[in-house]
Amino acid sequence: MAKPVMLAVDDDPEVLQAIARDLRKHYGDRYRVVRAESGPVALDAVRELKRKNEPVALFLVDQRMPRMTGVDLLEEAAPLFPQAKRALLTAYADTDAAIRAINQAHIDYYLLKPWDPPEQQLYPALDELLADWQAGFRPAFEGLRVVGHR
Repeated sequence: MAKPVMLAVDDDPEVLQAIARDLRKHYGDRYRVVRAESGPVALDAVRELKRKNEPVALFLVDQRMPRMTGVDLLEEAAPLFPQAKRALLTAYADTDAAIRAINQAHIDYYLLKPWDPPEQQLYPALDELLADWQAGFRPAFEGLRVVGHR
């Protein structure tokens, strides 16, 4: 079975690189980190992952992006991977966005940028989300192969 996916989405290339670096550093042995620089690109990736029957464990999505907000992206992606955990990342303490995200996109966590140090600001929250996802995850049945004599 392929490693479950963590999808990181941010329109700022430097932030996206930092997110991916921190995720790979802490989770790379257990999860595959996929990056997308916009909501539409992320949705294409999500559809492709669904087509390939690859599990998504976590969406870590920036709220303020051009063309599509993080909440809008999470709302559209949720039906494809309803068990995936959803975390919204923002540089702004935007209470209205947080309330909308919780009520409409059913986010599991709201994180503020910057998340330094990740050992205190990022990993504890994601560890909890991923443990919860793992507890409920049931891999897709891939069939049986019988080996032996008749």
